[in-house]
Amino acid sequence: MIDKKKLLERLDAGQEYRNIAISNIELRTEGENDLIVEGYATTFNQPYELYNFGDYIVREQVDRHAFDNCDMADVIFQYDHSGRVMARTRNKTLELSTDDHGLKIRAHLGGTELGRQLYEEIKGGYTDRMSFRFLAGKDKREVIEEDHEHNVTTVLRTIESISKLYDVSAVSIPANEATDISARSAADGAIEGLREQERLRAEERQKANRLQGEIRQLLAGA
Repeated sequence: MIDKKKLLERLDAGQEYRNIAISNIELRTEGENDLIVEGYATTFNQPYELYNFGDYIVREQVDRHAFDNCDMADVIFQYDHSGRVMARTRNKTLELSTDDHGLKIRAHLGGTELGRQLYEEIKGGYTDRMSFRFLAGKDKREVIEEDHEHNVTTVLRTIESISKLYDVSAVSIPANEATDISARSAADGAIEGLREQERLRAEERQKANRLQGEIRQLLAGA
C-alpha cells in the first residue's frame, strides 16, 4: 500500500487519483512472454458521479482535448501507486494514446516477474481495480441541476486540461484510499467554488436592492 505520508504530500501538491473500471480493461497475449493489459484509463465527455454529499452532488467529465498538452514523457505502471515499476513509457513497455473515446493504455507486463504475477492476478480476478494519478491543469465548474424540493444541487466539473500523468496502477481491494480521498478533495473544491460564486451573486443582489430602494426614496421625495 502507498505510504500515508507520501499520499498526503501528493494530494497537497494537487495530484489526483481516479479509479478505472476493470470492465474497461482487456487481457491478451502476443507471443510466449508478451502479457498485455489494455483498455481505457478514462473516457471523454462522459459524466460520472465523483462524490455525493447528500445536498450536493458533484459529477465530473474529462474534455476530449484534456491530454493535448499533457506531459506523458515518463509514465509508469505500478501496483498501488508505489513499489516496483512493471512497465513505463520511457522504454515503450507502456503505451498511451488518445482517440475520440478516451485515453487508451497498453501495458506489456511480461518483462518482470512481478508484472507476470500481476497479469495472472488480474486474469484470475484477485486484483480487480486500477487507477491513475494525474495533475489537473484547468477545470470548469457549473451548476447543472437544482432540485429545490429536496434541496439538492448537482455540480458538473469538467477537466479541460491535464498537466501531467504520473502513473497507472493496479490497486488493492477494497476501494483505493488514494482515489477516495482525491475525489472527495476535488469535490470539496468544486463545492467551495460554487459557494463563493453564490456569495458574490448574493452581494450583487443586495447592492442592487439597496440602489433600487434609494432610487425609490429619491423619486418619492421629488
